[in-house]
Amino acid sequence: MALAGCATPVAGPSGNYARPVGTATVTANPTPYSQALVCEAEYARNAKISAPRIAIGRIADYTGKAEADGSGRKITQGASLMAMSAFAKAGMPLVERFDTSVSELELKYANNKLISDQPNPAPDMPAEYRKILAGQVPGSDFYVAGGITELNFNIRSSGFDISGGDVDVDDFKGSARGRLMVMNIGLDLRLINTRTLEVVDVISYQKQVVGREISLGMFDFLNGNVFDVSAGTGALEPMQLAVRALVERAVVEMTANLYGMSGPEACLTSDPLAGATTGLTGGYVPAYNNLDTNNAQTREDPSRWNTRRDSAVRSRF
Repeated sequence: MALAGCATPVAGPSGNYARPVGTATVTANPTPYSQALVCEAEYARNAKISAPRIAIGRIADYTGKAEADGSGRKITQGASLMAMSAFAKAGMPLVERFDTSVSELELKYANNKLISDQPNPAPDMPAEYRKILAGQVPGSDFYVAGGITELNFNIRSSGFDISGGDVDVDDFKGSARGRLMVMNIGLDLRLINTRTLEVVDVISYQKQVVGREISLGMFDFLNGNVFDVSAGTGALEPMQLAVRALVERAVVEMTANLYGMSGPEACLTSDPLAGATTGLTGGYVPAYNNLDTNNAQTREDPSRWNTRRDSAVRSRF
């Protein structure tokens, strides 16, 4: 009854019915290829390479695999967003072509002289309207398209299931079980010259994903008492993170080609500078000169801005 009282339909003093569990901080979401992307950004910066502008098209899920209960697709539908983050980590300038709905609406309003960038001089006086200038939207040099093309379950599976014990029903009996399963995900991407529609780079990769399960059980009668104990552990490598790894590996190769890098050995001569704008979390264009205290490296700090772990925020609030 006491435990049942922990959940109540009456809101507490804080205004909530219950306090959410969990204290894990927000962290970066890297793959084994994220550092290579950051290395490429540093290489381009140190070599003063003028990078082409990249647009990301539709990277769709072509596997057609969906959950049996109708809850959705088995594979992420956000591969295009992963590609944007990957190119940002590599220091490539991006132009938006994936979702232009807001820009198109603002352009329509500006064309009708309804939008202003200045405050109204008076409540009943309109401000100067936004001008539309020829060539104000930069174009892309290349764009990326492709899709997730394979999702193969149970490429190989193995396991064991053992149980044994005395023939007497009152004596000890035990069991052990183990399972191992391998599947894979495939990705095909292409890099296209925006002006000529020439396909200049095509990459196809696959990544295998492993899952495992182990369990032990025991059953026995001791001094007239029944004991039935079981324990186990299981894990499945994240499928969506595997898609991110596939995308980042493909972007690493495409970026190395566009930057003219000879290969991974180019990272050995890289000279990382403080105040970088690219990192494991992506990349950005600084709005102000604050790179000493707010750069890509600080974005990767799991304690930063956390009211429980960042002393600067905790002392303020």
